[in-house]
Amino acid sequence: MTSLSERILSGVAGEYVDRPVDRAYVHDGTGVLTLETWRALGTGEIANPSRFYVLFDHIIPANNSMTADLQHDLRKFAVNSGLQFSDSGGGICHQLMGEGIALPGEIIAGADSHTCTLGAFGAFATGVGATDMAAILASGSTWFRVPETVGMVLSGNLRGDAEAKDLALTYVARLGMDGGTYCALEFVGDGVSSLSMDSRLTLCNLSVETGAKTGICYADRVTRKYLRLYNREIVMQDPPDLTYSREYCFDLADIGPVIAVPPRVDTIRPVDDLAGIPLDQVFVGTCTNGRYEDLSRFAKIVRGKKVKVRTIIGPASQKILLMAARTGVLSDLLEAGCTILPPGCGPCLGAHMGVIGEGEVCLSTSNRNFRNRMGVGGEIYLSSVATAAASALRGEIAVPGGSRV
Repeated sequence: MTSLSERILSGVAGEYVDRPVDRAYVHDGTGVLTLETWRALGTGEIANPSRFYVLFDHIIPANNSMTADLQHDLRKFAVNSGLQFSDSGGGICHQLMGEGIALPGEIIAGADSHTCTLGAFGAFATGVGATDMAAILASGSTWFRVPETVGMVLSGNLRGDAEAKDLALTYVARLGMDGGTYCALEFVGDGVSSLSMDSRLTLCNLSVETGAKTGICYADRVTRKYLRLYNREIVMQDPPDLTYSREYCFDLADIGPVIAVPPRVDTIRPVDDLAGIPLDQVFVGTCTNGRYEDLSRFAKIVRGKKVKVRTIIGPASQKILLMAARTGVLSDLLEAGCTILPPGCGPCLGAHMGVIGEGEVCLSTSNRNFRNRMGVGGEIYLSSVATAAASALRGEIAVPGGSRV
């Protein structure tokens, strides 16, 4: 029996295939490069505009006049060409595509490396460059080398204060930052059924940090229940009966709170080992941990208390922000002293709204802690939401639910 990626791409591992793309999207950064390349092609053709999305999220609202001019040009092109468009404040591209758009069995290309997030729905979702995306815009299709599939076998349930983010950092550390190069990480086993869609999105989001082409889950009852909220009916995908060429097993009960220390995502330590490191900033959000489940978890921990360090919260979409407002989560965050950003990527890429200074230390729920990513000379530690909340209350790295909080 073939892997899910092989089924969707209708090919075997190592084979080169040309395939129509079901959904394609760019954001305000990569969209500018894609548009420039598309114009250089000189075809004037746009294939399937209703299936091509331009989603502003990376540097919104614009941080200077040059950015504003580039966004104006891309915005005008998207609207005049009949492309699907989301403007400033709509939300992060991967999250928006995950709100009833991405479906099981689809081939999805995004001009951003974390497009792999959408594999949580049982889609083959992967990032491509601006040149490839321009060709997709013109032709509606592209080529793939069908990836080898690596089995990520999950069993049991997460316990205590451990979250999907801790599991994700753990598997990245085990594979290393190049251990999944051009592979599809296929999450299988009874442990997957215990994970919510929000958790699966987090899990697949970090697959690219191993060099993987995508991370992917089989669409099941959890997927179906989630997509029914958007009036989407799906056919569930049968899990495989196959032997993977490589396989990694994880008992979720053994996963504990961990932190990725700068400047590598694959270098982790138990939170307890790092407790007491002073912080200048805590950031919760991004395509990794900016969903409602994350905001609600953070709010529950800080409710009725005050954070002791500047704490920035970035909802992943307008829908999430509205839900947080309606349920009281937003009030809890504000009363605790947090700063709420407009839906989008926020300071993750170091453009604005939370850039850190030289020598400053940030604990972030994002997916990358490379040198100078959020500000020249600053250091980024990566953690789960619960660890971020406990640490915000202490002003230093703290164990979630522990005696140090």
